[in-house]
Amino acid sequence: MATTKSYQDACGMAHALDLVGQRWAMHVVRELMLGPKRYSDLKADLPGISTNVLGDRLAELERTGLVRRVKLPPPAASWVYELTPYGADLEPVITVLGRWGARSPGHRPDLPLSVTSFVLSLRTNVDATRTAGLTASYGLRVDGVDLHARVTDGSFTVEPGTAPSPDATLTGAPEALAGLVYGGRPLDDAEAAGDVTMTGDRDAARRFTTLFTLPEKAVPPPPTP
Repeated sequence: MATTKSYQDACGMAHALDLVGQRWAMHVVRELMLGPKRYSDLKADLPGISTNVLGDRLAELERTGLVRRVKLPPPAASWVYELTPYGADLEPVITVLGRWGARSPGHRPDLPLSVTSFVLSLRTNVDATRTAGLTASYGLRVDGVDLHARVTDGSFTVEPGTAPSPDATLTGAPEALAGLVYGGRPLDDAEAAGDVTMTGDRDAARRFTTLFTLPEKAVPPPPTP
């Protein structure tokens, strides 16, 4: 197992990087934000990580109290990894870091996206000016994962689970749905191409795709003469 080196710095930010600054560590934390996952699920959701590195990161995160390995009760009875309460406290950090990263001119929203990444992006980029006064329920089925998105008097939430009586339901891969909410792709076009399916109220589905905005790009300073 790899040994994590310390910055030997009393600054809280520096110590935070002692805990989660290793390559792939924050990716692992991110992928556990919606709930426990098996090792194989984490590996599938992080296709660029090697088996050895994933094992090292999980061991380090367990040792520092951010992640724990638990056995699910029957009938599943499988071992999974989950965030501790201290680990789950990183969600606002991921939110702020994600929005900051999206401001970079080099950010590419067309790259592959996991289901968890897509869900966290919705939480991060919902536009309060567009949800104001709205109450609605939406179902999302993203790569086979059921999600329930709700707007209650302007307040937005999205959680794992089936929406009981959604106004509309959208089904597709994370990249296809991201194209609707961030790329401005028309719903009709995505349906015609077979990338997305929609059931329920079409106007409600269209409105859902307008509730999210990416932050404006940071403007780099002009080059020094």
